[in-house]
Amino acid sequence: MTTYGTMPFHLETERLILRPWAESDAAEFCALLAERGKGTPTVEHIRTSIAELLTATATTGIALLPIQRRDEGDFIGYCGLIIGRATVEEPEIAYELFQRVHGRGYATEAAGAVLDAAVATGRKRLWSTVGTWNTPSLRVLEKLGFERDHVSMEDNGEVVWLTRSLP
Repeated sequence: MTTYGTMPFHLETERLILRPWAESDAAEFCALLAERGKGTPTVEHIRTSIAELLTATATTGIALLPIQRRDEGDFIGYCGLIIGRATVEEPEIAYELFQRVHGRGYATEAAGAVLDAAVATGRKRLWSTVGTWNTPSLRVLEKLGFERDHVSMEDNGEVVWLTRSLP
């Protein structure tokens, strides 16, 4: 089995800072998840989820990181590497941002930084899975060099599986 380096857990871009989770992120994380239209999780539930994310990070060496805007200092979403539907050897890149900041290039900027972090770990390939309806997210991945691999049918609809060789 190949050993991979640990992903950097603090990433900075021109406009964004990606950093480890803090308990103080719970309320904003709740608000972000509520935008999915499937109810609002409790802050206590999200605090537990944050603790689970931090535990998974310690185990896997990869992380899903909160995104904050550099100038404004506000939490706008998350981006990072997860096992998801993939493996720790070939993880998924995942991101979600508040609707109020869509269309400004933040997802592409954050995902580009995470892509560089994945390269630094020595990984050779990343995956991403996106609902076929999510054209903006598919565009972000296309800009980052991801290519469609296949489509699967899941309970919530069709999912496009994309892959990107590294570096």
